[in-house]
Amino acid sequence: MAANLHEEEIIGKAYDSRLMRRLIEYLRPYWRMTLFALFTTLVYGMLQALPAYLMKVEVDRYLDPARGQHLPSALAHFLSRDPMVGIAQIAFVLFLPTVLVSFLLEFSQSFAMQLVGQRVMYDLRKQIFLHLQRLEMGFFDRNPVGRLVTRVTTDVDVLNDLFASGVVAIFGDFFTLLSIMAVMLKVNWKLALLTFSVLPMIAFVTGSFRRAVRESYRRIRVAIARINAYLQEHLTGMPVLQLFNREDRSFDEFEAANRAHMEAYKDSILAYGLFFPAVELVGVIAVAIILYKGGGMALRGAVSVGTAIAFIQYSQRFFRPIQDLSDKYNLLQAAMASSERIFKLLDTPVTIVESPRPQPLAHPRGEVEFHQVGFAYQDDHKVLDKISFVIEPGETVAVVGHTGAGKTTLTNLLLRFYEAQEGSITFDGIDIRELRLRDLRKHFGIVLQDPFLFSGTIASNIRLGSEGITDAQVRAAAHQVKLQEFIESLPAGFDEPVRERGATLSVGQKQLLSFARALAHNPRILVLDEATSSVDPETEHLLREGLRRLIENRTSLVIAHRLSTIQNASKIVVMHKGHVREVGTHQELLDQRGIYFKLYQLQYKDQELPAARLVAETESLPEGP
Repeated sequence: MAANLHEEEIIGKAYDSRLMRRLIEYLRPYWRMTLFALFTTLVYGMLQALPAYLMKVEVDRYLDPARGQHLPSALAHFLSRDPMVGIAQIAFVLFLPTVLVSFLLEFSQSFAMQLVGQRVMYDLRKQIFLHLQRLEMGFFDRNPVGRLVTRVTTDVDVLNDLFASGVVAIFGDFFTLLSIMAVMLKVNWKLALLTFSVLPMIAFVTGSFRRAVRESYRRIRVAIARINAYLQEHLTGMPVLQLFNREDRSFDEFEAANRAHMEAYKDSILAYGLFFPAVELVGVIAVAIILYKGGGMALRGAVSVGTAIAFIQYSQRFFRPIQDLSDKYNLLQAAMASSERIFKLLDTPVTIVESPRPQPLAHPRGEVEFHQVGFAYQDDHKVLDKISFVIEPGETVAVVGHTGAGKTTLTNLLLRFYEAQEGSITFDGIDIRELRLRDLRKHFGIVLQDPFLFSGTIASNIRLGSEGITDAQVRAAAHQVKLQEFIESLPAGFDEPVRERGATLSVGQKQLLSFARALAHNPRILVLDEATSSVDPETEHLLREGLRRLIENRTSLVIAHRLSTIQNASKIVVMHKGHVREVGTHQELLDQRGIYFKLYQLQYKDQELPAARLVAETESLPEGP
């Protein structure tokens, strides 16, 4: 668990130029809307300094004209000398339009960037899912599903927040702060410096806040990762959990993870709860300084009353962008961490690549040859070593052997779920690495030991998205595997809803549906990986009759533990510890009295030879051919 959570602990820099450049690329298709949002943000930021300045003009020109200062010539010519008319001009011609324009600019910026954020999120999720579909199965062996789901959901949501209310909003806060500072220095640099004197206090408060939130954010990420992983594992294994009466212990473990998440969030809430009032307090201190110093200067005639009032308003507005920038710092930091994880996933190399000049495969005969094939899931442990055998067109070849002998790995390599590290596999004499993956896999129908059904209907699970399969073909496939009667007994027949992973169906029914799916696609080569292990003997007998007709004129590769299902195979390949040890028909292998004979004895004649002794004799055989 600790290893799986290590990646979630990455906090990231507050700003990483390398990551930001990659993120900005996603804005390229929407650059017009982004520039529009930046422009509106720039104008909005500059307008924030105007209301307080208009208040200063009104006080100095009309309420305290004796001490008022000269206005800019353009503004002086615009405003009437009549106090009532001039105040009305400031209120309704300048102040109110400024507020309305600010509202429209803020709405436009927010709407534009929210829309851009959603489109970027759409593009990112599409790219991630497309990339995940191209990765080899070994990648999914190493990475928990919960982590990958987090990349597509939570991490992308964080980047949406960055684009929608982060990047452009940071510029908006910066422009607002810059505009206010410029106007303050222009109006009265002495009062401006007095206001800026509290900035060291702001820096201290902000630094403390960032450190506290950084630590609590790390703990939140780890805690939520633990909760997701725990939920995924225990909800999937709920039958086992209930069977062994483990509910209380599981609840206690979940409660501990949930409490850790709550405590981490409480620390974050405390940090935010202290930070914003602390900034407000510093702002009040700045106002108090202006009231004291500015009021004294106004009494001495050093500044006008309007200037003192304007600075009080500026000091209040001055700290709001600082609060927002500090909050955006954490958003930016979270976005950098999420983007690092997302780009790490997107940078995972696709090892199952197609040939730049793929060979055509128009009319396959169905010949498959393994030639000196070697493979290891881990470098230090070979699963297959120098495997060689041929499956002729129309031939039924069975592969048997103990668990871990490498039987299922053969099908994984044949379909290029994994890449063979040694030797070659050919399909109709063409190396499968020279074929398009789509061309290769569309000629295979595979039925696994653990069938997987998707949410939808019975018919959609048989079609599996292939629009060329008609209703008649769906019904014919179900009839051939003796499943049509069961389906027609359901209330909605072939339109009966199938829940997640086929929860409302028995294991045998799901297996038969998997058979019907393979048949409906009419593959040239049929791969059965322990396909009848989940059905009862009666159903297996009926299914065997259907399979006998199914495999006619079709190449078939059957992996089985039950030797009764493969006795009529054209050829049986016996594997042991990653090697092909015996090849022949059922009777030929019995006559050899080797591994196959011992497996047969173990299943059918254990009364003549104790099972434990048979297993011991088989395991003691040498690993080499």
